Amino acid sequence: MKKNILFLILIFCVVLSSCISNKDLVYFQNKETSQDTLINNLSEIQKPYRVQVNDILNIRVKALDQASVSIYNPVGDQVLDTQGEERAYLDGFTVDMHGNIRIPVLGEINVLGYTTEEIRKLLEQKLLKDQFKETANIFVTIKLAGLRYVTNGEIGSPGVNVIYKDRVNIFEAIANAGDITITGNRKDVLIIRQYPQGQQIHSVDLTDINVMKSPYYFIQNNDMIYIKPLRQKSWGTGVTGADTFRTLLSIATLLTTTILLINR
Repeated sequence: MKKNILFLILIFCVVLSSCISNKDLVYFQNKETSQDTLINNLSEIQKPYRVQVNDILNIRVKALDQASVSIYNPVGDQVLDTQGEERAYLDGFTVDMHGNIRIPVLGEINVLGYTTEEIRKLLEQKLLKDQFKETANIFVTIKLAGLRYVTNGEIGSPGVNVIYKDRVNIFEAIANAGDITITGNRKDVLIIRQYPQGQQIHSVDLTDINVMKSPYYFIQNNDMIYIKPLRQKSWGTGVTGADTFRTLLSIATLLTTTILLINR
């Protein structure tokens, strides 16, 4: 009798330890107070992105006489039936290993470590100095050809993703990749970010509302987002109490049957 009670207690403990807690699944938990929280100055969290090697820039030049600036603009709209990343790759200006882009007439221009706003001003100055007069009303726009990032691990659709926005937070990026699976660790999401000196790994807790104050709340171009598995997945006993109970019941039934067959 005592053995049966101990066995039941053991099963109960295993079931409890194998279940994934609600606290491990819910985003934006206010862990400091139960009151509503207002997060201010999100724009101060993200520093302007600085261009890196292999980035693709989308550059457009406009003027009163549009024909005079046609050489600076891609002709893909007329001759290429492509979309998305392929279109950006063919029409855009790729930053080479030396940090340069090649502009018609202007030649090579170093843009490594510049923001898109700084590059815009640089190109406008060069165009006005070398090619045009103020009366031409040169208007330059520069954008990254999509915000490209990679997702891996416990996520719905791992792989390369591109979002055509200037600013994307980590929740948008994860949702775009199919969201984190139930066995994914939301408390220790790794962001592998590229810097001029190399790559660095940063960790964020998506269950804490204060993640909105993190300098890594907004993703950057070429980020890699890795979602670790929870320990419940490695145990293989199930992610809910019912799953675990069924698994243990199957094991107990198998053991009982085996013992009975041996004793016979």
